[in-house]
Amino acid sequence: MELQERAFGAAVTVRSDERALAAVVLLHEATSSVRTTLARARRCGHYNGHVRIAELRTRLDDLYAHYDHRFVDPDPLQFVRQQTTDADREVVGLIASALAYGNVKQIKRSIARVVEPLGAHPAAAIDRLDAKEAKSLLRGFKHRFNDGRDVACLLLFLKQMRNEAGSVEGFFLKGHDPDMADALTSFSERTLALDHGGLYPGRRLPADAGVRFFFPSPRDGSACKRLNLYLRWMVRRDGVDLGVWKRVDPAHLVIPLDAHIYTIARRVGLTRYRSAGWPMALDITRRLRKLDPLDPVKYDFAFHRMGLWKREAEIASLKR
Repeated sequence: MELQERAFGAAVTVRSDERALAAVVLLHEATSSVRTTLARARRCGHYNGHVRIAELRTRLDDLYAHYDHRFVDPDPLQFVRQQTTDADREVVGLIASALAYGNVKQIKRSIARVVEPLGAHPAAAIDRLDAKEAKSLLRGFKHRFNDGRDVACLLLFLKQMRNEAGSVEGFFLKGHDPDMADALTSFSERTLALDHGGLYPGRRLPADAGVRFFFPSPRDGSACKRLNLYLRWMVRRDGVDLGVWKRVDPAHLVIPLDAHIYTIARRVGLTRYRSAGWPMALDITRRLRKLDPLDPVKYDFAFHRMGLWKREAEIASLKR
């Protein structure tokens, strides 16, 4: 009897140990499953992250609606919006974006100095220009470190784009790729390979030609702020932008990374990068794409207005 009791007790002990071990295994598996689920949820924008994304989208959508055409002044976009045809909008747009660096008042003076002599139909005027006339038109022009020769060459490049492809959009599309880094690299390289009309010494465009500043490349690490700004104006079909170009998808655009966007993005956690450049522009765009996959740069104008006018309360609201 005693032996039977001992045997029974041992069996119970074994079964208890097995149940305990099974319970530990089940707990471990459940914990691992929960961790996996949470990790997937975070990656998909759910769990804690989905609240942040939803709240940020709501705040930015409100700011996007607020900063409409009433707030365009002061901005280079003013000159583009004044044009009455798409042909004029795209040529004035490239001129205005090329000069969009420095103090906004100086920017507006410089754009006006270039555009006003072109008259009521800038695209047609550019089509008639030759290198000598363009240089004469811009004699004495200076915008920071670009001079009249540089802008005359820009006008000559615009003329050749239109002659070759019918429009600036057509010229851009010859090298268009959904990867905007490749598209912009191609656009800049093909533009800088056009004939400079003797405006600079030598047959080939010199390495130090000032017109090169208007056509940077992601391949060199540049954020290409002014070219991305031009694309935003031309491609986006809502808000303050003009939607002149119909064959480029707004979903492929990259944020025009200027000082205001840089500062706000760093403050509200929209980038992990510290140095302004193409990687940071892509990083910010990737995060904005979570808010609107079809139109990731829609908030650019609101960001810029908040930064330009130091709207601290609005910026702070994006950090909550």
